[in-house]
Amino acid sequence: MDNTMPILLVPGLGGSPRIYAPVEPALWRYGPVTIANHVRDDNMGAIARRILAEAPPRFVLAGHSMGGYIAFEIVRQAPDRVAKLALLNTQARPDTPEATTRRRGQIARVQAGEYHAVLDELFPGFVHPSRRDDAFLRKLVHDMGDDIGAEAFVHQQTAIMGRADSRPTLAWIRCPTLVLTGDEDTTIPNALSKEMADGIHGAKLVILPDCGHLSQPEQPEAVAAALVEWLRN
Repeated sequence: MDNTMPILLVPGLGGSPRIYAPVEPALWRYGPVTIANHVRDDNMGAIARRILAEAPPRFVLAGHSMGGYIAFEIVRQAPDRVAKLALLNTQARPDTPEATTRRRGQIARVQAGEYHAVLDELFPGFVHPSRRDDAFLRKLVHDMGDDIGAEAFVHQQTAIMGRADSRPTLAWIRCPTLVLTGDEDTTIPNALSKEMADGIHGAKLVILPDCGHLSQPEQPEAVAAALVEWLRN
C-alpha cells in the first residue's frame, strides 16, 4: 500500500530551496517534495493563500524560521489540508517592537544598496557560535540571498513584522507535529520552541546539539533523521 504524501517545504527569511538541499534526498522516499515560493507577497495571509493555491489537495508541511510563521498561517487558512506539521527553528510569537525597529533599519539599508552587508550582519546569529567563521555557511547565506534578491527580502521582512501571534491557535493544531531547534539558536532561542511544543497537543520536541539557526546545513543527518521519523509515524 502506498503511504506516500506530497511534502511541502517552506524556507525562511532570505532562504531559498538551497536550505533544504542537505535533507531533501532523504524525504523523497515518503512523497514528492516541493519547495514553496514565499517571495512574492509582503504579508503572511497573501503568502499562504498563494502557496495553498499551488499546493496539492493534501500534504505534509515543514517550515523553517519565517517558513514556520507561514506554516501557521497555512494551517489557520486550511487546517484540513495539512496532514502533518514540522516547525523548524521558529516561534509562535509576534514580532517584538525591538525586532520591528531592527527590521525597519535593515530594510532601509537594503533599499540603499547594502543588501550583502545586512546578510553579513545577520550571519553570526544564523549559525552555532563555533561556525561563525565557516566560509561554506557564509557563502550559502549569500547565495540564498542572491537567489531571492533584495526586493523579495524587503517583502519578507515586511510580512514578518506584521505576522500574527500564533500562540492562541496552537491548541487548534491536531495533526502530528514535530518541533525542532538547535541547542544554540541565537536567532530564535529554543525556549520558544519548547513553548510551541507545550502548546500543541502531542507535539514532539527535538533539540539538536551543536546546532544554531540553520539546522539543515549545520546538522543535516540529524535533521533528516528527525524529519524521516516524523514522516514515518
